[in-house]
Amino acid sequence: MYIIGKDERLEKVLGIVAEILKKGKISCNEYLGEKDLMQEALSFLGIREPSCKEGTETYHLDHLGFFDDISPSRLRVFSSTEELLYKNWPTPLVLLRSLSNHNLRVWAKLEFFNPFSMSVKDRIGWSMITDYLAKYNNRTVLYEATSTNTGMALTALANIKGLKVKLFLPYTIQKASDIILRIMGAEVQRVQKSLTVEFVGDVDELAKREGGIHLNQFENNSNLKVHLRYTAKELDLQVREASLKLRGIIGGVGTSGHLSALSLYFKSKYGDNVKVYGAQPAPGNVIPGIRRVETGMKWLHYVKIDKVQDVTSSEAIEQAIRIARSEGLFVGLSSGAVMATFEKLKKNGALQEGDYVLIFPDHGFKYIEQFATYLEETKRQDG
Repeated sequence: MYIIGKDERLEKVLGIVAEILKKGKISCNEYLGEKDLMQEALSFLGIREPSCKEGTETYHLDHLGFFDDISPSRLRVFSSTEELLYKNWPTPLVLLRSLSNHNLRVWAKLEFFNPFSMSVKDRIGWSMITDYLAKYNNRTVLYEATSTNTGMALTALANIKGLKVKLFLPYTIQKASDIILRIMGAEVQRVQKSLTVEFVGDVDELAKREGGIHLNQFENNSNLKVHLRYTAKELDLQVREASLKLRGIIGGVGTSGHLSALSLYFKSKYGDNVKVYGAQPAPGNVIPGIRRVETGMKWLHYVKIDKVQDVTSSEAIEQAIRIARSEGLFVGLSSGAVMATFEKLKKNGALQEGDYVLIFPDHGFKYIEQFATYLEETKRQDG
């Protein structure tokens, strides 16, 4: 188990974030009363600080630039490959017609439209590197434990920024990852442990010993911040644009960054009218990109998740294949796990009439080995 201690300051900051989102405004009395914590909360949300010239004013969030970060290039022309990432947000939200009916409408947010890892992890790779360089501007070697996607994102962005990367991968994941990451320029080492979090401490010690920097996606608050500042706001605007009656959001439990941010944002703004569900591997199963809650999560314990659903590897693969054959989208195994969670919730009668958003974290191309093994076994069983 990966032990992460309670962060009392973070808990206070996230409490302020929740209140700001709930009220939709900031009073100068509150802001000036705990300015230090307030400034950190505003940073998480990407909001300008109020001027508070008289000390009694109240500012609505829109007047403080709440949605200013969500400014995609209208004709998709970018001045750099880095802009191709953050100026291309929001990632698409699409109706899955094969899953929808008059009572339930199912939407997918396609995080594989991110350009570097073709996954949601581009967001945290960009956020962690950007925040690190803004603070230190130290051109050192970056160290990270990864199951592929964060490694791809960090390597791509490190290339853009002129940095080097050393990545450490568990032995359980697909062999294709080594090839992809080495092509991109990373130094790659396999570790004889089954879960990434099992050797985060080893990577941390090695980075310190060798004079590098361990960004540590599992504890770096830049992870949660980028999803509050961008992912959640994007989805909020998309829900409004499509006039959805949002009843639930379903995502995978990985580092817990994006699922925690979505829960904090939507439950603070809209209360328990929006349910948030997580997908985790069933005991004894490995699904790249997600893991069980008890293996150690930082942010999940500061928010409310309505249910975390167990999914087997076979169920994740089957549902990923189903999406490919019904919607034409070649999604990854964690997306299959999110799909399987939706199906189980629906079967158990947990879903009310309305709209549901499934977060599809990545593309399926990295998991050819798992798909090939599954198809071979299916063929053998069918005779």
